[in-house]
Amino acid sequence: MDRPVVISNRAAWGLEARALLKLAVPLVATQIAQMVILATDTAMLGHFSKDALAAAALGNTIFFMAWLMGCGLPMAVSPVIAHILGETEASARENLPRRGDSTLPDAANFPVRPRDHRKVRAAVRMGLWSVALTLPFFAVLLFFTRDLLLFVGEDPKLAAGAARYMSSLAWCLPFALAFQVLRSFSTALSRAVPPLIVMALAVLFNALGDYALIFGHFGLPRLGLFGAGIASASSNFFTFVAMLAFCLLAPKLRNYHILHRLTRPDWKTLAELLRLGVPMGVTMLFEVAMFNGATLAMGAFGTASIAAHQIAITIPSLTFMVPLGIGLAATVRVGMAAGAGDAKAARRAGFAAIAMAMSFMSATALLLLLYPRVIASLWLPDTPDNAEVLALAVTFLHVASAFQLMDGVQVTAAMSLRGLKDARLPMWLAGASYWLAGAPMCALLGFGLGLKGLGIWLGLAFGLLVASILLSARFFILSRRHT
Repeated sequence: MDRPVVISNRAAWGLEARALLKLAVPLVATQIAQMVILATDTAMLGHFSKDALAAAALGNTIFFMAWLMGCGLPMAVSPVIAHILGETEASARENLPRRGDSTLPDAANFPVRPRDHRKVRAAVRMGLWSVALTLPFFAVLLFFTRDLLLFVGEDPKLAAGAARYMSSLAWCLPFALAFQVLRSFSTALSRAVPPLIVMALAVLFNALGDYALIFGHFGLPRLGLFGAGIASASSNFFTFVAMLAFCLLAPKLRNYHILHRLTRPDWKTLAELLRLGVPMGVTMLFEVAMFNGATLAMGAFGTASIAAHQIAITIPSLTFMVPLGIGLAATVRVGMAAGAGDAKAARRAGFAAIAMAMSFMSATALLLLLYPRVIASLWLPDTPDNAEVLALAVTFLHVASAFQLMDGVQVTAAMSLRGLKDARLPMWLAGASYWLAGAPMCALLGFGLGLKGLGIWLGLAFGLLVASILLSARFFILSRRHT
């Protein structure tokens, strides 16, 4: 059993930063791998036909909405397990002298009591149950893709193509959500590398599937959109099976026997997952909906504005993966400290994550501020025909450089609050930031004051600014109560 190490306050911050970094690096890489899979799908369909690409983009919007709403409960598994493991560490410390600060070891490096094995297993089991229980609602949403798109005024031909794509893609949703449950379990045990290995293999699996089924290679039929859906569905099934194999076979993970008594309910744990997971899912939906709404609003300002917006929004979406990975690590570290009753360590873990995210996003902000045209030209050649689009993209990237810092703060603060099992109020704070501050500001500046695309981007920045202030203040107050 690791004993708490007596250290100075400065050294405690350094050790916490290293522990966060060790956990965050593979989490960041996993998020980037997921982005690569999406980019592969887009590139393959773009080479097949523009109509197929547009139809898939519409279909993915509906699928991503369902995934977001369903992902809150699987993601709640991580803080629940982190608290259980923190309680285990606290029990080991009870009779040890405390002098100065102490640090928590990695969750995988200390033995867990049999009853805590049962608690962890129950959290994973109820996470899988939550996927099964919520699936019928999301299935209805996905299988009515065509009707939903027609309802919002999309082109009937593209709506039909999106429905054809979804008829094969929809089957992967339960496996995508179940993978998130297993990933949360592995991450909470400070084992972030197995999900990374699985996603790296999935990149190759998905690329081969797209190449074979979209274009009809390797003796398989040329299925276009339907084939792209089959490839993505198969890829998600692969990630679930591979991650399950890791959980059942890997040292430190297999000891939990997560499939033992799989059909046995644990209503208390399921209620806790619902209490945490539903607000977490809604919070993510609030932010994504604001950015999707901004994309739709760009349509009012012409093709150049839409194209520039797509280029500009892609770049902060990529840089966002780093603070998101840091935030996922913060959920575990804060949760373990909170479960151990060590409020000082929980506070330190949260603010270390925020500082780490700020450092990275400050560097990317500087790059976007100094070299926006060079960066934009990576997506669109710098030719006279593209001059208008690139000029707008440069303007938008200047705004993006300003909100990089805010974006990093708000996501790490939100994830740190999850580690404290605080989800309901952050949901309302995020909703107010994005829809009572950000969205109205987009409308006022973009349409009311005639700033068009620039106004939309300034509104997005304002929403993120408000969110970063409110969520970091919430963590500051909540983490201070018991120090």
